[in-house]
Amino acid sequence: MEKPAPTDYPIEEILRRRWSPRAFSDRNVEAEKLLSLFEAARWAPSSSNEQPWSFILATKETPPEHAQLLNCLVEKNQQWARLAPVLMVSVARLNFEKTGKRNRHAFHDVGLAMGNLLVEATALGLFVHQMAGFSVDKVREAYHVPEGFEPVAAIAIGYPAEPEVLPEAFREQETGPRKRQPIGSFVFEGKWGELSPLTNR
Repeated sequence: MEKPAPTDYPIEEILRRRWSPRAFSDRNVEAEKLLSLFEAARWAPSSSNEQPWSFILATKETPPEHAQLLNCLVEKNQQWARLAPVLMVSVARLNFEKTGKRNRHAFHDVGLAMGNLLVEATALGLFVHQMAGFSVDKVREAYHVPEGFEPVAAIAIGYPAEPEVLPEAFREQETGPRKRQPIGSFVFEGKWGELSPLTNR
């Protein structure tokens, strides 16, 4: 299923095609493609080249691992994410390795790594759905995440399927239109809250 973004201005087609479905096929994701996703993440920019990202990975090829990570999600997300053959959690290292000081850009940089991963996934015919709805405490306990590291987001990855595979409560959202705030609502110039003249073109 494809849902290209209805953009107001031209952007790269791969960015238009990227979206976050909940309907996943039970087809396993090839190891080579997963490695390409992590390679894309690896080459994301980061503050002082610290690369403060890590990923906890579970696939349906190892059912107990997949079940363990699925159990870290809130119940509503478990209802559909159980279909995804790949589950992950992104993790941020909160301090600079070189100095030990707090890295206030760590979450930003993990986001950049995920941005690279999303583009690569779309290029490979895969889709990714990121989730805030998971238990940080369960992830910490299940995977012994040490102090100084913070689980950021849960992630489902796989090949798309038709909405009919989803529980009924999720189907309407799956097929509904995509929406975004207009550029004119978030690009400021001169001072905070003053919209840039660029957006009036």
